[in-house]
Amino acid sequence: MADVATSRSHLFSGEHEEFRTTVRQFIEKEVRPNVDDWEAKGQFPRDLFKRFGALDLLGLKYGEQYGGTAAGQIYEAVLFEELARCGSAGVAAGIGAHIAIATPPINDFGTDAQRQRWLAPAIKGETIVALGITEPSGGSDIAHVETTARREGDAYVVNGSKMFITNGVSADLVVVLTRTKPEGGHHGLTMLVVERDAPGYSVGRKLDKLGWRASDTAELVFQDCRVPVENRLGKENEGFYLAVGNFQWERLWIAISAVASAERSLELAIGYAANRVQFGKPLTSMQVIRHQIADMALTIEQARQLTYHALWLHSQKIACIREVSMAKIAATEADVKVADRALQIHGGYGYMMEYPIQRAWRDARLGPIGAGTNEIMREIIARELDL
Repeated sequence: MADVATSRSHLFSGEHEEFRTTVRQFIEKEVRPNVDDWEAKGQFPRDLFKRFGALDLLGLKYGEQYGGTAAGQIYEAVLFEELARCGSAGVAAGIGAHIAIATPPINDFGTDAQRQRWLAPAIKGETIVALGITEPSGGSDIAHVETTARREGDAYVVNGSKMFITNGVSADLVVVLTRTKPEGGHHGLTMLVVERDAPGYSVGRKLDKLGWRASDTAELVFQDCRVPVENRLGKENEGFYLAVGNFQWERLWIAISAVASAERSLELAIGYAANRVQFGKPLTSMQVIRHQIADMALTIEQARQLTYHALWLHSQKIACIREVSMAKIAATEADVKVADRALQIHGGYGYMMEYPIQRAWRDARLGPIGAGTNEIMREIIARELDL
């Protein structure tokens, strides 16, 4: 079957493609054969983080003094693409969240001592880090976070809960956005690192999801949870800016992964249609199927190029809020559309749990919701257009 990726863009050098080959071989050997089992269990083993860490895959954009490789964002984008092709968005999300959203605040805003304490073992895969921003009362409106942190001497006393936290069950550390100034709005938020053994911290419940099933997702509860002041990232009441500082990379992670996921759905559709015989001939010989597949390839390529453009802008430190928002919409909606059409091409078999397209279809649906809903993305674009 022909490569459904029509281009890899000028973004990727020969070294990037060599890295891609290495990552793909690792995933084909260590991840893909196990995804069905991990999906059924609703969690993949902690040891997988260590295996990724042993290959220096968890610190691609972090400094060598902390165990990273300082290879940069483009290498990390390649990793996200290959993770998304593993056959389980849950596995890709668990590893990806650790890399893309949970450890960046520690690297970007932590002191050297904090990085040595928390970032270095996370890069090795020895500890798992989660990000706690979303709450039961809302996700997109982070300026109105309700989890409070009251200063008492050399500690903060945290009360509240966080919802939909990827890696929440297995996390050794959670980077938590809290309210330290009741009347402050987005000026009254503070980011704290809560360790698993902190008194008053607990996993409320593991959540049962439609898709992304191999990633553990949890509600986290803080009841008079005492967190040392030394666990604060940055300054008190400036946590809002720390939280939003990584939003563009988080959305690019989702977009990059969605394009690769859609590509995988297209491959599944082509593979099935080429071997499924109806009316004495394979489905790929029928014009209606051929044109549907062509439209799927077109949809993916449009999303890919928009995403790669936003990725390039971000890698060059060029302001790209509008482009990233567009990429997130285009990529995640392409993933949903392509997965749905691929399932339809499978006919009744696509509705059966033994066929991987059903998982791709379920997994894709979270894309337009997570990392800022696509409705929020459209509002951001409108504001960028001065509307």
